Amino acid sequence: MNKSYITNTIALGLALVGYFLSQDILFSVGVFALSGAVTNVLAIHMLFERVPLLYGSGVIPSQFEEFKRAIANMMMTQFFTDENIDKFLSQGDGQAVHFDFSNVIQKVDLEPAFNSLVQTIEESSFGSMLAMFGGSEALQPLKQPFIDKMQTSLLNISEQDAFNELVREQLEQPNVIRGMREKVEAIINQRLDELTPQMVKDIIQQMIHKHLGWLVVWGGVFGGLIGLVVALLSRFL
Repeated sequence: MNKSYITNTIALGLALVGYFLSQDILFSVGVFALSGAVTNVLAIHMLFERVPLLYGSGVIPSQFEEFKRAIANMMMTQFFTDENIDKFLSQGDGQAVHFDFSNVIQKVDLEPAFNSLVQTIEESSFGSMLAMFGGSEALQPLKQPFIDKMQTSLLNISEQDAFNELVREQLEQPNVIRGMREKVEAIINQRLDELTPQMVKDIIQQMIHKHLGWLVVWGGVFGGLIGLVVALLSRFL
């Protein structure tokens, strides 16, 4: 059940019981608790909705563009810095991180490499000899074994430390890192541009209502304590 609803109901109940039973202390506790809880409910509501005559209400929708810029700036200055990119490209001991190129290599079409090999043979001194055995068609049964061997060789090369170190060195070039940052920033800005004020409002509202419901509870508790102190002071002074 909603924490705000429970808190307000209890506070209102205490105020009503205190009023009808002429219990000043109980009435004061209930009124102050209700005041504290309702004030916090209103404060949370004012984050998302404009309230007439209340300056500063509806701050999240009204500051939507600034909110987007703050997110983009935070992502670029806190996460995608040159230092963080360098850490990503290196392991903790400073060695080159091993990139997994297996999926890429398996998807690469190596048939043009085989065709280039065949063309090279045809244009070499072995061309006339190859023609005696049926020309380039005689080499076609070797195409798939050649592709398989090439893939295996490329996979072995990609797993070597020296190769990964070369990749890292190239990625760490200033112009490459700058290009990576620009692409990441473009992706972030593109995604943020797809957001609408209502989407941002819903995202934050769900989070705040889930976690800030305790503000209403504690507003009621402290308001009740203040009411208790006021009632006791008014009775004994």
